[in-house]
Amino acid sequence: MTDGSGVVPLPTNPLPLDSLGMWELAARLPEQLTTAVSDAERVDLGHLARRASSISNMVVLGMGGSGIAGDVLAAYAAGALSVPVGVVKSYEIPACVGPDSLVFAVSCSGGTEETLAAATASLAAGASLVVVSSGGPLAAVAEEAGAIWMRVPSGIPQPRAALGALSVPPLIVLEGLGLLKGVAQDVREAASALARCRGQLLGPDAMPGVIARRIGGTAPLVHGSPGLTGVAAARWKTQVNENAKAPAFWSLQPELCHNEIAGWGVNGDVTRQTITLVVLRHADEHPQVAARIAIVEERMLEVVADVIEVHAEGTSAMSRFFYHVLVGDLVSLHLAAAAGVDPGPVPVLGEIKGALRAGA
Repeated sequence: MTDGSGVVPLPTNPLPLDSLGMWELAARLPEQLTTAVSDAERVDLGHLARRASSISNMVVLGMGGSGIAGDVLAAYAAGALSVPVGVVKSYEIPACVGPDSLVFAVSCSGGTEETLAAATASLAAGASLVVVSSGGPLAAVAEEAGAIWMRVPSGIPQPRAALGALSVPPLIVLEGLGLLKGVAQDVREAASALARCRGQLLGPDAMPGVIARRIGGTAPLVHGSPGLTGVAAARWKTQVNENAKAPAFWSLQPELCHNEIAGWGVNGDVTRQTITLVVLRHADEHPQVAARIAIVEERMLEVVADVIEVHAEGTSAMSRFFYHVLVGDLVSLHLAAAAGVDPGPVPVLGEIKGALRAGA
């Protein structure tokens, strides 16, 4: 039901301190996804459509909450795209970028210096550029070069609150170019599925709040598996870092069975007090990955404070991904509330940028 304006009312924000409205922004993920699809479908791909058949590689540029768009694209398209996708989270582009490359530059603010430098270098190399931003110097670069600029809605105070708005447009572009199929349908189905289960996740006694209480003052170590679940695990880690201002870690099955698991042989008296294992699960895990998860959990029960499984709801990889994202976002916000910190501002990030400018 809506309040008559078409907007679904949400429960009262449970966070005692939330100056930027991060709780509502997280809870509105279904609406953000729906809007992102509709806005992206209206973009005229123009000359890019005529070059689609000549694309030999793709690169996604971005940092932080914007850079995860590249991880989403690479994971979602891994089994469908016939050309390789690289994700660049730095200033420099790979040598393969050239006239046959399609480069997405994603920056919520449009002012991320690493992304701006890499986008400028991509244009100099002759690549086709698509910019996803709310404006800023990056949008100006796109307009000057005659490149496509996909505008992110204004009013989103932090890039990490714009995951749908930042990650969906590149995928819709690839569908518009005929390089992917079913993207818009997948995203809309994910949004609908999230909207249906959202009410079960927002209450103070709902699952995210329970998970946050189980984590308590420990640091979560989030295990994912190949594909979008691995991206979700990385998202959990960074959301705890930025929202709760707390340490968190992530790693990936089955790779962790070849290295990380050996690191739990000693110091159990310390890790039992400081680490909680969170395992993101889904219905389509490779049988051997599922077996590895069970073995690892059994071994780690003795050396961590708790082991928590989070099973994604949804019938597609996309819907399960965004379910894990929403749960993780809400967990991080509950952790922020428990610590008495404001989840929105991240002053240390601005301080680092200021120090760089001062030293330039």
